[in-house]
Amino acid sequence: MIEALKDDKIVRDCGGRFRLTSLVQARVRELLDGARPLVERRGRSDIEVAVQEIAEGKIELDLSSDNVDSQEEPAGV
Repeated sequence: MIEALKDDKIVRDCGGRFRLTSLVQARVRELLDGARPLVERRGRSDIEVAVQEIAEGKIELDLSSDNVDSQEEPAGV
C-alpha cells in the first residue's frame, strides 16, 4: 500500500477523495506520456510517484475555468 494514502491529510489537502483521484490520474497520464518525475523514482510505479509528488506538494489540481467543460443548455431548448 502507498504509505501517503494511510493518512487522510493528503485527502484533505487536495479537497477530497475525488479531487485526489483526479489529480493522481492526470499525473500518471503525464508520466506515461514521458513527463519527468518530480521526485526520485527509486523503483516506484507511476502511481506511487504521482502520490509522492502530491504528498510533497510538488503538484496540485488546476481548477481554473479553462479546464472545466461548460454546462450550457443544448440549442433549441
